[in-house]
Amino acid sequence: MQLSRRHMIFGAGALACVIPRVSWAAGGADGLIAGLSGDVSYVVADLASGKILGARNAEKAMPPASTVKAITSLYALETLGGGYRFATRLIATGPISGGVLQGDLVLAGGGDPTLTTDDLGDMAAQLAASGLRGVSGRFLVWGGALPYAPEIAGDQPIHVGYNPAISGLILNFNRVHFEWRRAGKGWQIGMDARGERFQPKAFTAEVALANRKSPLFTYANSGGKEHWTVAASGLNKHGSRWLPVRNPDAYAGDVFQTLARAQGLALPAPRSVRDMPGGTVLVEHRSEPLGVILRGMLKYSTNVTAEAVGMTTSTARGAPAGRGQSGASMGQWLAARMGGSGARFADHSGLGAESRISAQEMVRALAQLGPGMGLRDLMKGFDLRDDAGRKMQNQTLQIEAKTGTLNFASSLAGYMTGRNGRQLVFAIMTADMNQRRRTAGQETPAGSREWIRRSKILQSRLLERWSAL
Repeated sequence: MQLSRRHMIFGAGALACVIPRVSWAAGGADGLIAGLSGDVSYVVADLASGKILGARNAEKAMPPASTVKAITSLYALETLGGGYRFATRLIATGPISGGVLQGDLVLAGGGDPTLTTDDLGDMAAQLAASGLRGVSGRFLVWGGALPYAPEIAGDQPIHVGYNPAISGLILNFNRVHFEWRRAGKGWQIGMDARGERFQPKAFTAEVALANRKSPLFTYANSGGKEHWTVAASGLNKHGSRWLPVRNPDAYAGDVFQTLARAQGLALPAPRSVRDMPGGTVLVEHRSEPLGVILRGMLKYSTNVTAEAVGMTTSTARGAPAGRGQSGASMGQWLAARMGGSGARFADHSGLGAESRISAQEMVRALAQLGPGMGLRDLMKGFDLRDDAGRKMQNQTLQIEAKTGTLNFASSLAGYMTGRNGRQLVFAIMTADMNQRRRTAGQETPAGSREWIRRSKILQSRLLERWSAL
């Protein structure tokens, strides 16, 4: 068949063109498609030429789930650069005399999504090593580097740690560690902000046991404290989980106060402030370069990292950066870079099911923008699944991709080296939005795991077939 520009993702001097609606035989994958409720959409193309090698429902707008983190990575890399580092600072608003700060001490966040308790512990040690022993004024906490949001997505269960608040101060991915242990006829329970080297108690969050079967968790935010209850019947003998933090500035300030006290530096109770105080930087912690952060984000699919990176990018571009607004800003950027796009993003992580992008647009972005920004090198290797859904052993195909999973939605987008050495770019998107809407708010609704397992098997069968192209 003679190919026209309509059969290409891109061509010489062309930033955009239409992928035809092609029905492409996928061998054994057809039965899997027929057995999967909802919609299935995919595109596979030659990376060098843009030639479309296979497509199904290519232009259908689909929820990308976490594959949108690939777009967020491109957005940030182009604007901030791979060497960008986030900074968290301790600032003095006055002079130091006789080891006492004559003014306020400020813990100022810079939107670092990778800040840990160990990092704060090291900052406290550096401050104490400088000779500071007291503060005559206040201990202030500033998280205004990013717009505050109490959660990333509104349709998630209240207790899931992957849906925390967003702020310019992000400690431990804005999660608090809840641990329980059976002790005789009772329980030992506690909440802390543990790192690898420091394990301070969290005083801004508390948990109590409740004699009930459901719900598993309840949450209230009052009196400057986060209050959790947990159904005792849902606990085993010993375990732990991370719960989301909704008051991140207070949480970080509380943890730093405890760590400073351990270094012999007593601080007043932390107070959050809206405006950034001026002063002299006493200690600064700088994150790893953005490229390293993005590699970790794509590997572990950390939602708050994606939101912090995306919001920081929007702020740097002078675009609206609030929750919801920043995703829209990224969509406008993508449309400008691609010469038009119908994609719309509710967030930067894909946790919100309202985001939409077609397989066609995802492949165009990965093909046209990804190579120049080194996106493939940041992506995790993808493991194929056998017909039972297990990871295949001794895989020979080279695949770097980003997965995306929500209840009744599963996507995969990335790059593959075919068996003949041909470089391919692809996007596979599946979703049953009717099932998702019916089970909104459930952490693991009935049928979702089996549905996702079938989707992942389908993704593997498609990739195996495409490897021979």
